[in-house]
Amino acid sequence: MFKRYTNKNVSKSVLISTQDIQWARQHVLALSSQLLVMLLSIVILTVLLLKLGERRLQEDWADKRYSEIQTVGTLASDKINFLQFRTQAFAKAELVKQYLANPSEAQRHKLEENWDILLNNIPELLGLTLFDPQGNPRISSTDAFSNVTIPEFILEASNTMGGNDTYYSNIQFVPINGKLTPYVYQLAWIENNDQSIRGYLVTYNSVSEILESIKPAFFNHNSPLLLIGSKGVLYAGGNQQFPMKRLPNTLGSSIIQSYPELWQHMANTHFGQFHTDSGTFVFLKVEVAPQDAEVREYYLLSYIRHEDIAAKFDHWRYMLICFSLIITALASSLLVLKHRFYLESTANSNSINLASVLFNSNQNCLIVNTSGRIIKANLQAANTLSTSIESLFERSLQRVLSLEDEQYKQLTEAMRDNVTWKQVVNLNNDNCTISLCCQPSYKNKHSEQYWLVTFENITELTQAKHQAYRYQLLSESAVATALTDSSGQLLKYNLKFKNLMALAADSNVNILSLLGKDITKQWADINSRISLQGKWKGQVIASSETPFATSLKANIRSEHSVDGEHEYFICTFENLLPQTALKQLPNQQTPLSSMVLQLSELELHFNTLTESSREQTCLLIMDINPEGLISHISDIDHLEQRQKDIEMQLLIDLPTGFQIAHWRLGSLVILLPLSDSVQAHKYAMSIMDRLEQNELNEGINIGISGYLEQQSFEHYLSNAEVALRRAKQTGNQNICQAFTRKAR
Repeated sequence: MFKRYTNKNVSKSVLISTQDIQWARQHVLALSSQLLVMLLSIVILTVLLLKLGERRLQEDWADKRYSEIQTVGTLASDKINFLQFRTQAFAKAELVKQYLANPSEAQRHKLEENWDILLNNIPELLGLTLFDPQGNPRISSTDAFSNVTIPEFILEASNTMGGNDTYYSNIQFVPINGKLTPYVYQLAWIENNDQSIRGYLVTYNSVSEILESIKPAFFNHNSPLLLIGSKGVLYAGGNQQFPMKRLPNTLGSSIIQSYPELWQHMANTHFGQFHTDSGTFVFLKVEVAPQDAEVREYYLLSYIRHEDIAAKFDHWRYMLICFSLIITALASSLLVLKHRFYLESTANSNSINLASVLFNSNQNCLIVNTSGRIIKANLQAANTLSTSIESLFERSLQRVLSLEDEQYKQLTEAMRDNVTWKQVVNLNNDNCTISLCCQPSYKNKHSEQYWLVTFENITELTQAKHQAYRYQLLSESAVATALTDSSGQLLKYNLKFKNLMALAADSNVNILSLLGKDITKQWADINSRISLQGKWKGQVIASSETPFATSLKANIRSEHSVDGEHEYFICTFENLLPQTALKQLPNQQTPLSSMVLQLSELELHFNTLTESSREQTCLLIMDINPEGLISHISDIDHLEQRQKDIEMQLLIDLPTGFQIAHWRLGSLVILLPLSDSVQAHKYAMSIMDRLEQNELNEGINIGISGYLEQQSFEHYLSNAEVALRRAKQTGNQNICQAFTRKAR
C-alpha cells in the first residue's frame, strides 16, 4: 500500500513521456555531426596506421631479403672458388695421370668408373671431358656436351694461362633428359714436368644445383631466387609454381621484354629494392672475375608478395580494428552522455512545470499505482465518473471504469512493458462511453512507478457515429431493407419494408416473426452460412402467417464487430413470380439444353441414359476462377457476375443435346453426347476462342474426361477433375484430357 507524503517532489517521478528528456532536431543533428566527424577521423587514422604498418613490414621484409641475397652472393663467390679448386683436383688426379701415361682400355675403364662415382655423389656436377693438347675430346662421361669445344685462344701458343689457372665459361644451356639445363664449364690445364701441355680437363656444373646448394641461406627455403645475366636472360629460378606477373618464368627468356621498368632500375642501381602494388623486388649485382681477366656480371633477384605480408599482418590488423572499435564506442558513449546530461537538466525544469499544472487542466486525470489502485484524481475526472475525489482514493481502477478481466490484463501487460495502452470503455452504470489512455511513468531507483490515466467522455460522439452508421447501412439499398442485430431484432428499416410487412410506426419486433416458421427453423443454419460466406441468399415462402402475399427473394448480409462477431444484419427483400409459375417443370418452360442445371439434375439426366449412350459421351469441367480474382470474401460477387457472363456466352452457341450444370462457385460442368475426345477438344477450343473475343478467357482452364465402362457419375466427374488439375499445372496449355478414348 502506498503511503501519502505531505511533501511531494514532483520532479522525482516522470508521469508521462513529455517529462522525460526530449531530443530536438538540433540536438540530434549536433550529436550526429559530432559522431560522424569522430567516426571519419577514427577510420582515417586506422587506415593510415594499417597502411603505415604494412608498408613498414614490407620494408623490413625487403631489408631482410636483401641481407639474405648478399649472403647468397658471398656464398656463390666461395662456391666458384671451390669449383675451381675441385676442377684442379680432378685434373691432377692419379687416375688421369695414369691414363695419360698409359692410354689403355683398362686405364680408360678405371677412369670412367671413377667419374661415374663422382657424378653420382656430386649433384651439381653434370659431366667431365678429357681433351688432348690439340683440343680433341679423348674421354667424356656423357654425350650431352659433345658440341662443347675449347676456345681458340686457349689452344694458341701465345696463351699465357696454364699451370694452376682455371678457365671459367659463360652460362650456357644444354638439354638433358628433355629438360633445358643452365650450366658453366671450367677448364684446367694438365702439364708435363717441363710445363708442356699434356691435355685439358673440363668439368660441367649445373647452375640451378649450385644455387639450390647455397639457397638455404634464405630464412624461408621456398623464397624465390632468380639468376639473370647481364643481358637480361633468365639463367636459373624458372618454372615457379606461382610466379609474379610480368616476370620471366622460362629459362632463356628475357626480363628486358617482359618487365623493362624493373630491368632499367636494376641496370641503373645494381642493387636495392623495386616497389610495385603487388610486390617488392630485391636484387643484387654479382661480379665473377675468373683468372682469364674477363669479368662476368649476373643479378640475383628475389621478390616478396604483398599479399603474403598482408596474411602475416592479419592478426595485427584485426587487433587494431578492434581497438579502433572500442575507442569509437567509448568516444560515442561520451558524446551521448554529454548531450544527455544537458537534456536532462532541461527536462528537469520542464517536468516541474508540467507536474504543477497537470491537475489544474480540464482533462480527466487519474494517477494509479502498480497494484491498480487510484491514489490521486482531479475534479474533472470525479465529475465525469459522477463521484467525489475522496471516494475514488484507494479504489480499484478496474472496478471504477468497469473494465473486463481481459481488458485489465492487457492494460497491466502494457504497463509492465512500458507501452501506452488505449481503449474505448463503456461505463455500464451511467451508460457512458469514454476514450481511455494509460501510460506508465518513467521508472528509476529514486522514485516509485505510477500509471497516468487520462480519459475523455465521448458518449455523444459514439451515439452520433452509431446513428450515422445505421443510416448509412440503411441507405445502401433501394429495395425493402431492414437492419437487425444478430438475434434478428429490428433496429432500422425503410419505408418500403414497412409497407411490405405492414408494420406500425416505430415497431420493434423480431424479423423472424414476420418471415414465418420455415425461416425461424432455418435461422441457425442461415447464421452458419453467413459466418462462412458473409451473406445468405434464399426464398421466403408466403403463407397465411406472413404479412406478405407473394414469395420473397431474401438477401441477408452481415456486418462484423471489432471482435469478429455478427453485429448487424442488412436484410433486403424482393418479390418473386407467383408460386404456380415457379413450380413448372423445365421442359414445360424452356428446353433442357437452353438453361443451366444444378449438378443433381445433370446427374439425374446422366442416369437416365443407356449404357451405349453413355459410352458416346464426354464430360467437360470448366474452371473460370482466374488467379488473384478472389482475394476477399467480398469479391464473390465479382466471380458470380463473371460466371453469369460466361454462361450467357456458352448458351448462345450451345449445340443440341449438350447440358450445362453448376458444379460449385467458379466451375461449370458440360455433358457432351455423341462425342469423342477429338470432338470434345475441338469444342473446348471453340469455347476458348469465343471467350477470348469477349475478353473473358483470363484464367479459364478446361478438363475433359471420357466415359469408362460401368462408370458412376461421381467417378466420371472425378476423372474430369484430374484433367482439370493437369490443365492448371501445365501453365501455357489450359486444356487437358484424362481417361479419354481414341477417336473412332
